[in-house]
Amino acid sequence: MNSFEGDNIEPGAEPARERFLQPVPDGQRVTVMLAAFEGWNDAGEAASDSLRYLNKLWGGKKVASVDADEYYDFQFTRPTIRRNAAGERKIKWPSTRIYKASAPGSNVDVIFVQGTEPSYKWRAYTAELLVHAEALSVDYVILVGALLADVPHSRPIPVSTSSDDGPLRERMNLEASQYEGPVGIVGVLSEVSLLAGIPTVSLWAAVPHYVAQAPSPKAQLALLHRIEELLQVPLDTHELAEEADAWERGVDELATEDPEIAAYVRQLEEAKDTADLPEATGESIAREFERYLKRRGQDRP
Repeated sequence: MNSFEGDNIEPGAEPARERFLQPVPDGQRVTVMLAAFEGWNDAGEAASDSLRYLNKLWGGKKVASVDADEYYDFQFTRPTIRRNAAGERKIKWPSTRIYKASAPGSNVDVIFVQGTEPSYKWRAYTAELLVHAEALSVDYVILVGALLADVPHSRPIPVSTSSDDGPLRERMNLEASQYEGPVGIVGVLSEVSLLAGIPTVSLWAAVPHYVAQAPSPKAQLALLHRIEELLQVPLDTHELAEEADAWERGVDELATEDPEIAAYVRQLEEAKDTADLPEATGESIAREFERYLKRRGQDRP
C-alpha cells in the first residue's frame, strides 16, 4: 500500500480503497477477465468500445469463441455482409470472441470477452464462459457496462464500481449495487462468476441520455481510467482523449442551437455541481496524481 492508499489517513477520514489485484510472488502472473457485451448493457457502445480500444492497444490475440448458433436469434441480432481486404463479400455472424493480451511492463495478463448479448440459454452461455475462464486460469473478473442517465456531457462521466462479493467489497471500500429490476447478461455473469469463487467487480459508465448514439468516447475514456486504476497499469489514452474533447465540443455546438436543450444541460450541470462539490478533492486528486507518476515513470528511458 502506497501513500495514496491510506498510509497517512487523518483521524476520522474515510479509508481509501485498497488495490483490486493483490500482490503475488515475483515471477508469478495474474490473469484478469474483462468482459463487455453489445446491446442492452452498452449505452452509446461505450463499454464494448472501451474494451476494443484496450484490446487493440495491447495487441490481443484470439484464443477462443462461443458458438453463435447456440445462443443467438438471427432475426433479432442479424448477421451483416461486409467486404474483406480482397473486395469479397463475406457474412459476419454475431458471436462472442475471447482474446488474450499481456499488459506491458506488468505481471498482468488480460482475457477480453467481447460479443453481443445472447438471445437464448443465458445460464448455459455464462457457464461456457466460466469454462473458458478456468481453462485460461482467470484470477479476477471485471465486468464493464454503460447505461443512460441524467448526467451532463460537460462534466466528468460518472463510473460506478460495485461488487456483490462481501470480502472484496469491504477490502476495497466499495458499495453493493442497490439496483433491483431486469438485468442484462452482465448481471448474470457477475452472479455466476461469484458463485465460481472468482473476485468480481462491475463498472458502469453513465452516458448522457440526450447524446445516446455511438460512439461515446468520453464515457469510454472514463471506463478506461477506472480499469487503469484497478489493474494498476498505465494506459496510453492520448488519442481517445482527443476524440473525447472533440465529442464534447460537438455536443456543445448542438446544444447551443436548441434553447430547450441548452437550458436542460445547464440544469443538469447545476445539479451535478451541487452534488459533487468540490469535484477534485481527496481521493480523486490522489488517483490523478498517482496516474501521473506512473505515466512519468513509464516515459523515462
